[in-house]
Amino acid sequence: MHLLNLGILAHVDAGKTSLTERLLHTAGVIDEIGSVDAGSTQTDSLALERQRGITIKSAVVSFPVDDVTVNLIDTPGHPDFIAEVERVLSVLDGAVLVVSAVEGVQAQTRVLMRTLQRLRIPTLVFVNKIDRRGARYEGVLRAVCERLTPAVVPMGSVAGIGTRDAHVTPGLGPAALDVLADHDDDLLTAYVEDAVSYDRLRAALTDQTRQALVHPVYFGSAMTGAGVAELITGIKELLPAADGDPDGPLSGTVFKVERGPAGEKVAYARIFSGTLRTRDRIPFGDGRAGNGRADVGRAEGKVTAVSVFDHGTDVRAEQVPAGRIGKLWGLGEIRIGDAIWGSPRASAAERGGVPRKAYEHFFAPPTLETVVVPGPGTDKRALHLALTRLAEQDPLIGLRHDEIRQEISVSLYGEVQKEVVQATLADDFGLDVTFRETTPLCIERPVGRGAAVEFNKKDPNPFLATVGLRVDPAPAGSGVAFRLEVELGAMPYAFFKAVEDTVRQTLGQGLHGWQVTDCTVTMTHSGYSPRQSHAHQGFDKSMSSTGADFRGVTPLVLIEALRRADTQVYEPMHRFRIEAPVDTLGALLPVLAGVRAVPQTTETRGAVCVLDGTLPAAHVHGLGQQLPGLTRGEGEVESAFDHYAPVARGGTVPERPRTDHNPLNRKEYLLNVTRRVGG
Repeated sequence: MHLLNLGILAHVDAGKTSLTERLLHTAGVIDEIGSVDAGSTQTDSLALERQRGITIKSAVVSFPVDDVTVNLIDTPGHPDFIAEVERVLSVLDGAVLVVSAVEGVQAQTRVLMRTLQRLRIPTLVFVNKIDRRGARYEGVLRAVCERLTPAVVPMGSVAGIGTRDAHVTPGLGPAALDVLADHDDDLLTAYVEDAVSYDRLRAALTDQTRQALVHPVYFGSAMTGAGVAELITGIKELLPAADGDPDGPLSGTVFKVERGPAGEKVAYARIFSGTLRTRDRIPFGDGRAGNGRADVGRAEGKVTAVSVFDHGTDVRAEQVPAGRIGKLWGLGEIRIGDAIWGSPRASAAERGGVPRKAYEHFFAPPTLETVVVPGPGTDKRALHLALTRLAEQDPLIGLRHDEIRQEISVSLYGEVQKEVVQATLADDFGLDVTFRETTPLCIERPVGRGAAVEFNKKDPNPFLATVGLRVDPAPAGSGVAFRLEVELGAMPYAFFKAVEDTVRQTLGQGLHGWQVTDCTVTMTHSGYSPRQSHAHQGFDKSMSSTGADFRGVTPLVLIEALRRADTQVYEPMHRFRIEAPVDTLGALLPVLAGVRAVPQTTETRGAVCVLDGTLPAAHVHGLGQQLPGLTRGEGEVESAFDHYAPVARGGTVPERPRTDHNPLNRKEYLLNVTRRVGG
């Protein structure tokens, strides 16, 4: 049996969920086509999704196409839920990118296509809504070529576009030969000699589509079914089947976690190699420190039940072989992004030479943050548990607990996501909350080099540990590296591990309270008191170093090194692109200046002006709200995180309240940590 794991991606409201319904109906999986507006679709199962008519969580359904079983994953279209899309990308064999024939190429469409191309995921384009008034053929095809990729192959023509009678005539036009010959010298030679048969052309199309070199474009309507049969044929013939050796070492990726009716964890995993069976005991994890699990981010659990997807639903099975997607029960500690050993997965994109791992981020992390405010009568412990559950299902909803102020902050992509969190807490947990104003999520970077050291048994160090650390700036985007300039055998490995883990944890809050990144921390001094005891008595930890000593002194040393290095606060910046009527530019430019947007290029295309530039993430939502009024409803803005920019030193540096024991204040820190003050 051939398998294909297929993602459906689109800008919100392009008709992606409706297309999923039509595909299931055409394949005979469902008798009636559900409606997004009526909340009766197969994949939008959450009450909130049905109420709002948008996809919030990815969902998996299955349908057969002759001898091919397609596992179809419907993903959210709204940019606030891009994290859901990110996780799905790591398990796909191919994708269908849906574009509206009325609205054309939209902001999120461009973001998605760029990512699909970067990951070399074979992708078909489906131009939906050809039956709607205002639908265009030539205009949308031109926009796809100009704004997505020139390597497109139209798979037919449309008659009656913009009417309920719109229909598709399949076929490969002369343009197909031009595009395919760009990537095939033999085909180009045959083209020149006028010796290209249809079979040769179709074979080249299949080969280049599977290598993600070209992208076939289908037109149709999810509502009427026009063009959908042709799309299904393309899915079957042009996209690559799932590969993987069912007898090989076990390897997979978890891309979704939900809670079952009894509150149990259910993990969705793509198996790339080997076969996972019920009652197997399997190791899993992300292989990195800092996720709260022992053994450097690894855990182990016993699979108590599995199911696989077939004919529109999931059915219980005894095993999940390579290539399939399964639902797994019994793994209480499993998290989204975990690799199931074997090894972290190298994706189907490896065929194009671009391996990627399960935990790799394809999109930017959230750049906004807000404090959750419990309503009257809302239990804070219940709120904490509920938010932890939500973060479990979406790791990029980062939680930050402030025990001092008894507050919880969440990191977000945008205001719509905040509304969904609020509604989910109310509907699923019965908790009433509001939010404080959304603020940008800044970072800190070291300005220069700084070093500090605390010596064992020397005042003012109350800890039985010697730790010396040096902080150096590193290139933007490099993250945090930990190095040793002392011999690894100078003391027990557990003490080195305690220092490194504490360094990474402490860097979560720099001199101004923001996460410190893009630096190298080097351990320059080490020392400890060996295990000692009084005569005829047991181990005396007042005379012997423990991991707690190293965890206690490291924040003091690191913060002092940061003080000497100094840090600069950086705010998140988005790159924006605005298309608006030329005659609205006079009203638009002062507003852009008011939100600290910096236009970098301006291009006029007839009556339309295109502006590209950067603006602070904090003002993206406000600009989007103002744009329709400034441009008679004709303006369109797309934005995506681009970089971090330093906050002007002449201005007010944004400070973030600390949630730790405050190593910036030695006396306060020692009172909190040891209940005694050194020095």
